[in-house]
Amino acid sequence: MITLILLQPLQSIPAQNWAFEDNEPVIRIGRSADNHVVLYSAVVSRHHVELRRVENGWEVVSLGANGTYLDGEAIRQAPITDGAILRLARSGPQIQIRLGTPTEAHLTDAMSHNSSLTPRSF
Repeated sequence: MITLILLQPLQSIPAQNWAFEDNEPVIRIGRSADNHVVLYSAVVSRHHVELRRVENGWEVVSLGANGTYLDGEAIRQAPITDGAILRLARSGPQIQIRLGTPTEAHLTDAMSHNSSLTPRSF
């Protein structure tokens, strides 16, 4: 299972989360209503990111015009590790990625991990 946790830009709490089974081959994130995760932000492209199931886990592929950052580094394509923070555009929304069964601990981890990040508005 993969869980995506939208992090509050100004507070250290999860705002929303989505859980997907491992049999989902692609998860699309963007502003368009045909995505699995829809984020309404001017800096998010209509089809900004794809999370793809690969042989050894998951990878992220950036499709957006404003860039995608994984743990603070600009990427085009990269493997995903548990707890990674995905940011859509330089000043866009942040999503923590949790791999495995979602638990209350995941939400607690998201809160503590986010506290060290610079707040961004979206």
